[in-house]
Amino acid sequence: MRHASELPIGLIFLAALVLAPPALAKSGDRNQPMDISADRTDALLGDDSVSTLEGNVRIRQGTLEVDAERAEVHRAAGDINRIVLTGSPARLRQVSDAGEPMDARANRVVYLLGDESMMLTGNVVITQPRGNLRGETVKYDINTGRIDGGGDGARVSMRILPKSAAAD
Repeated sequence: MRHASELPIGLIFLAALVLAPPALAKSGDRNQPMDISADRTDALLGDDSVSTLEGNVRIRQGTLEVDAERAEVHRAAGDINRIVLTGSPARLRQVSDAGEPMDARANRVVYLLGDESMMLTGNVVITQPRGNLRGETVKYDINTGRIDGGGDGARVSMRILPKSAAAD
């Protein structure tokens, strides 16, 4: 059975893996202390519960920075199974082991631990040195690094820079 003290572990996992193939997330960040702050929290210790952080939610761990208006951690049978970040926008930033920054913004980010997938919706913008992706709906498969955007009636747009331009 997991305890309330494990709540940040789920958020660490979410943030450390968000929107970058596993090799792109800064590997040392997971071993750094995590600082979490919010204007308010409402947490339950039960096995089937939702714990909520609200108002200026800030999560910092190594190079990882998460900012949202609200974070919900859903537990079923004692395990964290879903994490939802919302904001206008919710924002995740991290630097890779190669020193490249990643910045992702969306109105809502849903991380499903069982599927190891994330769904970003509402004004999605993902920016990395080699380009960016914009759309209303983007699904990210953490295991494969595959991004699936669109299919919601809205267009997806990408800008891919040549490798030489990204180095400038």
